[in-house]
Amino acid sequence: MHRFSACTARYIQCLMLCLLGFATPAFSQALTSVNARAYVLADITSGQLIASDQADERVEPASLTKLMTAYLVFQALRDGKIKLDQTVPVSEKAWKVGGSKMFIEPRKPVVVDALIRGMIVQSGNDACIALAELIAGSEDAFAQLMNREAKRLGMVNSQFMNASGLPDAQHYSSARDLYLLASALLRDFPQQYATYYALKEYRYNNITQPNRNRLLWMDPGVDGLKTGYTDAAGYCLIASKQVNGRRLLSVLLGSSSELTRAQESLKLINWGYQYFDALKLYDKGAIVKELPVWKGSESSVKAGFQNDLYITVAKGLADKLKAELVATQLVAPIAQGQRVGVLRVTLDGKPYGEYPVVAIQAVPEAGLFGRAWDTVRLWFK
Repeated sequence: MHRFSACTARYIQCLMLCLLGFATPAFSQALTSVNARAYVLADITSGQLIASDQADERVEPASLTKLMTAYLVFQALRDGKIKLDQTVPVSEKAWKVGGSKMFIEPRKPVVVDALIRGMIVQSGNDACIALAELIAGSEDAFAQLMNREAKRLGMVNSQFMNASGLPDAQHYSSARDLYLLASALLRDFPQQYATYYALKEYRYNNITQPNRNRLLWMDPGVDGLKTGYTDAAGYCLIASKQVNGRRLLSVLLGSSSELTRAQESLKLINWGYQYFDALKLYDKGAIVKELPVWKGSESSVKAGFQNDLYITVAKGLADKLKAELVATQLVAPIAQGQRVGVLRVTLDGKPYGEYPVVAIQAVPEAGLFGRAWDTVRLWFK
């Protein structure tokens, strides 16, 4: 066992989806009631949920859907399938769609970059359809891509029927799934996130529209992400705030008003900063332990983490953390990055989290004599 003392650390992106589960930290300061149908407060770095209520309830996501549309657009840009300065024709379907719009027109082609801004800042349903048709040929085909990506990201309570979030009985998601989606966008497309999601307004077709995320004006640390509203969904907001490199994210669904969703989201995030600490357990590449290897050119392998390992814990409880490295019997060859064990973390004697431990360097097979000798030794082990 190794005992950790309290320390202050900064969050970076690592092991978000590698946790074997979501730990709910022990907590001494109660969270007051939240005006929402469902919510999640999470630490992006560790992948831990700090607080949640009705996190897996299937609800209408409204325009929060546009995060998935944006994720697929950024993928297409990264893969060279589309370009920012590419001109996009505007279909009649995109032009006539209802709800929030950026006001594109059939006789006025628009570039991809403008459509992205219209989708994110102005929440344009028309922009979403134009981008969906560009990437997949039709919005229906694009919805299939959305559902495939949702499955890959582990969004088990989500199904998408359109690119914009317009109401549909078969179109749903959950607070936890939307957290996974927002986290993936932050992790996989940090440059695009920084470029678009903190914009406070955008002007297109001589119409200037403000970003509906009021937190961009209320708190300088907030730099995204997305609002949503329909009569059935209520007022929704996914928000992210970064303070001194440490980032928290909230998903708030079904609040009672535009102002309330902003106030409640900020309350959640600031509560997380006030009552929880970020602890750095290990540096990237640091050797946690040398583990024995059978039939290898080396008798042991250095085990550690591919990324810095952080953990979220309620303030005042860090000295109650303990960690134990549990390894399997290792037989060469061992590849660099191969999982060789798990770090089991407990808090005050109770399970808290499990984190994969990998080989820091490769260990090839030993020669014929070495393998034979270890085979004999294993008979008596």
